[in-house]
Amino acid sequence: MSDLVVARTRAELDAARAELEGPVAVVMTMGALHRGHASLVRAARERARSVLVTVFLNPLQFGRGEDLARYPRTLDDDLRLCREEGVDAVFAPGPDVVYPDGEPGIRVSAGDLGAVLEGASRPGHFDGVLTVVCKLLQLTRADQAYFGQKDAQQLLLVRRMVRDLDLPVEVVAVPTVREADGLALSSRNTYLTPFDREVALALSRSLRAGAEVAAEGPSAVRRAARDVLRAEPGARVDYLVLVDPVTLEDVPEHHRGEALLAVAAKVGSTRLIDNVPLVIGSA
Repeated sequence: MSDLVVARTRAELDAARAELEGPVAVVMTMGALHRGHASLVRAARERARSVLVTVFLNPLQFGRGEDLARYPRTLDDDLRLCREEGVDAVFAPGPDVVYPDGEPGIRVSAGDLGAVLEGASRPGHFDGVLTVVCKLLQLTRADQAYFGQKDAQQLLLVRRMVRDLDLPVEVVAVPTVREADGLALSSRNTYLTPFDREVALALSRSLRAGAEVAAEGPSAVRRAARDVLRAEPGARVDYLVLVDPVTLEDVPEHHRGEALLAVAAKVGSTRLIDNVPLVIGSA
């Protein structure tokens, strides 16, 4: 396809999808695209013949008092990035297109894995995420779906949903993209004041500190990461955990092998998350 096709309705999406040569990859976003999203598109470009990006601010995954109303809406800039990255089609529907009957009476449940960490702080969040991901996979009929490692719990749940519900799509993880100073790219970074941004660097510093002592065992990892966060009172920590990357259960002191060090904190009025995969007991 020579130019970017923008579909806003299901009929327009069907027409655009019919023109895409397979395999087709989808990159799902809520808009406010940045270099992290571009890295997903580039990863998709390496393996797929066609790349389709969805831009949909999903109301189901925002709880009461969360930032749906102020979430950045930058569709013109988003389309510009998609053109620059060689995206073939964009699906940018409104809520009435994705949920034509209003809020769905039937939703995908994230189960126990969706009730911890982010799910404990944001009840129902992952039910909303999985419901829209399932719908968009059905609507786009993608062969591959690309997700960032920064949202590690979301990635785990999407993979589990695809496996449990036998959805015919390959889920591909893409490493977290960071600024030069270590801050993980996020659309919510636009909320940070210059002072807040300096405070937010404590999250990635804590993860690096923990990763540096992974060879010494879980206690050393937790202690090193916690010490960094304690030194930055402006970061109001929700959780700092070292967990099994599949079960999300805390790893015991005797654990050796893969683990996930994850943190969530509020900086100013903005809630940020970050994580790093590591191998315990290995330098």
